[in-house]
Amino acid sequence: MRASNDDQADVAKVLAGDTAAFEGIVRRWQGPLVNLAYRFCGDRGRAEEMAQEAFLRAYRALDRWRKDASFSTWLFALATNLYRTELRRIPARTVPLDEAAEPRDSRAVDGGVEQESMEKAIRGAVLALPPKYREALTLFYFHDMDVTAAARSLRLPEGTVKARLFRGREILRGKLAVLWPKLG
Repeated sequence: MRASNDDQADVAKVLAGDTAAFEGIVRRWQGPLVNLAYRFCGDRGRAEEMAQEAFLRAYRALDRWRKDASFSTWLFALATNLYRTELRRIPARTVPLDEAAEPRDSRAVDGGVEQESMEKAIRGAVLALPPKYREALTLFYFHDMDVTAAARSLRLPEGTVKARLFRGREILRGKLAVLWPKLG
């Protein structure tokens, strides 16, 4: 709730001419926007550039925030649409799942390397999904949005997001079952 009040206050200050107040918005939302961009593209440097562009667009469009949704919802919708457009323009580099390195032997005492390997394979598999499934899964699972918030960010009906989540999970289950039969 505090972030929401701070966002509203900072937006009001920026719109009143205090451009330095935008720094508070950037401080609060930089990490989450970079993380969201990273989930879309898998490249930290590119994610930072995409987040910077999202902030620039948000700054230019502050007067169009209608306050019918929280500022963070508006900001994430703007960023999600920017990221989707950017990835259509220059697709993320992905490795086909069948070319991904095999996971290490799970019987080995590896100090968490197996878990890390599995997480990396899952991230890679999600990045290899068609964009419409990747976007829904990214917002829902990696950015902890509920279906309603993800639908708002993607500007889609909730039923469409639910269908994309279902289909995306099915595709992932099939691809990951090759690597880890117990997941299938």
